[in-house]
Amino acid sequence: MAQPSRPKLDVAVSKPTPYTFDLGLLLANDPNPLSTSAPSDETATSTSSSALEAQLAATARDGAQALVNQLLSTLPLSATTSGVLLSLPSAATPLPREKPLPAAKAPTKWEQFAARKGIQPKTREQRRAKSKQYNEATGEWERTWGYDKGGAKKRRDEGMVQQDWLVEVDEKKEREEREAKGKNKKRRKV
Repeated sequence: MAQPSRPKLDVAVSKPTPYTFDLGLLLANDPNPLSTSAPSDETATSTSSSALEAQLAATARDGAQALVNQLLSTLPLSATTSGVLLSLPSAATPLPREKPLPAAKAPTKWEQFAARKGIQPKTREQRRAKSKQYNEATGEWERTWGYDKGGAKKRRDEGMVQQDWLVEVDEKKEREEREAKGKNKKRRKV
């Protein structure tokens, strides 16, 4: 069955008071009032509510059509491989926040002290420069503290051996030190 065709609506929208637009927000403001007069008896409410719905739908359609007309007539269009693009301007209407701006936090005791003494926090570059030092023997930058301090992990991974891995121990001197410690313990007990 063939669908009943709807009449084509006019593309040009004319209102007694013209729309105001904010194209950055895709906003069309209609200053014209809506007639929302309520019927007096209950039997007319079903017909009047459908009439009100039709009036609201027509007003919304006119607003959308006016916005599209304004977009296409005032903004530059550019064709790309992904489609036709429309460059929107920046928004002109300030939108209200849902909640007020948060109150400024009170400075901590350290921040108050730092402000009195003129202490500035170190920048990221300053902290980085302090955390690494140049090793002329290897020709690389190595950490000065923390994980892999001095490139120890690299040396271990590459199979490099510490220079003092073999230390000779004087047995006589070692024995004398042990005996001296033993005598000190006995003296303390007494």
